[in-house]
Amino acid sequence: MSKLSPAFVLGYHGCDEEIAEKIFAGGDLKASVNDYDWLGSGIYFWEADPDRAFEWAIGQRNSGKLKKPAIVGAVIDLGNCLNLSTREGAELVGGAYHAYRIIREKDGKTLPLNTNPKGKDGPDRLLRRLDNAIIEQVHSIVAEQSKADSAIQRFDTVRAMFREGEPIYPDAGFWQKTHVQIAVRNTKSVVGYFRPRKLRR
Repeated sequence: MSKLSPAFVLGYHGCDEEIAEKIFAGGDLKASVNDYDWLGSGIYFWEADPDRAFEWAIGQRNSGKLKKPAIVGAVIDLGNCLNLSTREGAELVGGAYHAYRIIREKDGKTLPLNTNPKGKDGPDRLLRRLDNAIIEQVHSIVAEQSKADSAIQRFDTVRAMFREGEPIYPDAGFWQKTHVQIAVRNTKSVVGYFRPRKLRR
């Protein structure tokens, strides 16, 4: 896969303040492994958007999943990146979908679905079980290929842009919560963590 130039980006992770302080003291973030995670397993960051990361953390507090919202900044070396904002990345994931569909059909299973949580409506499909499965299928294929060919490298990170939320004005082509997410699979890709400056809010 082609690398971004430059390969280093700033990412922001929303979490509880207690976790953030442990990271600033020298700890490491843990990978998320939910079957509905949008980009498969990994440590999740909002690229270049600390406000969006903090907004997410506030939402987690409001749903009772954390006590005090905070964010952790990170310098990330994308390395070998599965970048879904490129034609190459999109084609690779599209091919993995067809392979995965054939496997499911042979096993007599239906495909998982991208859905919304109960009680939530709208086009965003916040529980991305299908997308998660396809991204994991990519990693599975690459892992098998790398055993036979040492030149094939596993992906360090996954990166994608998501359209989310409402149009920012009538008939707009831009949406309120459009963002870029990064899922870090290789923890060595996180060059270092930092405490972000005070947010705008």
